[in-house]
Amino acid sequence: MRRLVEAARRAGSTASIVTTADPDVVAKADRILLPGVGAFNACMDALQARPGLVEAMGEAVKDRGVPFLGVCVGMQLLATRGLEFGERAGLDWIPGEVRRLQPSDPSAKVPHMGWNTLHIDHP
Repeated sequence: MRRLVEAARRAGSTASIVTTADPDVVAKADRILLPGVGAFNACMDALQARPGLVEAMGEAVKDRGVPFLGVCVGMQLLATRGLEFGERAGLDWIPGEVRRLQPSDPSAKVPHMGWNTLHIDHP
């Protein structure tokens, strides 16, 4: 999250940037950025574990038209459901489902960040 805050500042944001899971703060926000790292299910569970947070985001974004940016899994959560590790309901702001990419050509590689293993070479 710290990197996203720094990126917003470097991009010229002069807005007050607050990191919060407080539904009252989210409901009054004039912009919302939802980062996501990990699996669809885990991220959705984390949002719903904070009472009132999902409703506050919906009120701000859908009812008041607050600009919203979902980053990585934060964007995927906008779908009706995710199918990453079994079916899991999403926020349902955008009809559809998030599923693994299945190329029609079996020899085609699916893009991957490659962060499963990290090898550090010390000079």
